[in-house]
Amino acid sequence: MDLNADSDRLRAGLRRAAHEMGFFYLVGHDVPAALVTSVLDAARRLFALPQADKDAIAMVRSPHFRGYTRLGGELTRGEVDWREQIDIGPERPPGGGPGRPDYLWLQGPNQWPAAMPELPGIVAEWDAALSRVSRTLLRHWAASLGSPPDVFDAAFADRPATLIKIIRYPAAAASPQGVGAHKDSGVLTLLLPEPGSRGLQVRRSPGQGWVDVAPLDGAFVVNIGELLELTTGGYLRATEHRVDLSGATADRISVPYFFNPALDAQLPVLELPAALARQARRVPDPADPIHSVYGRNAWKSRVRAHPDVAAAHGYAPGRLESENPVLGSRSE
Repeated sequence: MDLNADSDRLRAGLRRAAHEMGFFYLVGHDVPAALVTSVLDAARRLFALPQADKDAIAMVRSPHFRGYTRLGGELTRGEVDWREQIDIGPERPPGGGPGRPDYLWLQGPNQWPAAMPELPGIVAEWDAALSRVSRTLLRHWAASLGSPPDVFDAAFADRPATLIKIIRYPAAAASPQGVGAHKDSGVLTLLLPEPGSRGLQVRRSPGQGWVDVAPLDGAFVVNIGELLELTTGGYLRATEHRVDLSGATADRISVPYFFNPALDAQLPVLELPAALARQARRVPDPADPIHSVYGRNAWKSRVRAHPDVAAAHGYAPGRLESENPVLGSRSE
């Protein structure tokens, strides 16, 4: 998909790709190649730091789920993921506190490695560039579905809860599960994979086989999250994906950018044209509900993935399941 294509062709392509597969390559995004190189170089230097330097910013120290996670320190569907990473969000004052929803603790300051004082500036530039791309994509998607292009703007106007992960999957892994099969819980993901890396796979439908997604020079891999699927009644698809390390011969560096609305935001449910509405389908799972407020979905995902952080800061996720209206179902 070329973001510089004429609007009609771009919108038709975006609608088709997100309806049929939920994953696609994006070129024409105008993110400078020098910035891409800078981000990947920073990632390699980050993971080359002594282990003690990385552990000094361990996520377990942060009530906001920010910072470094060791190899084997994260879970997907209760199984260990074999990757190390740093989680970075918008640099803001702590949002949690007495009498406030627990999910507001996801807002707060980051933890940065002392040995890389340049990293915050690189990440800020990356965030600005990818936020621009994400907002453009959402406007085109909205228009392609018969809604005003700005229909999603309000949810992202104030304090969007973006998340950046910088990840290394090792060649010599203790498990083939780099990250287990899941669907992204938010709205939109832009993934920068290191050229030549392998392991990302997608599955179009339950029970079908996995398809390899190789890096494409100059392109982002784009997929939608479950909230965008929900706002379209299932017309746009959040697709299950994983990273499989079987047979890996080299480390894999990847940098996913998760573009999500404010923690307390609810996306509008779109009224689709009749021809599209007839093709929309979603089967809710009462055992795994989707909450209508984005922050509650994010909170559930973070607590499940990092139970050590939740325990360290006394968080009790079970309360959230009963006190909030839901829209549908979700896979972590």
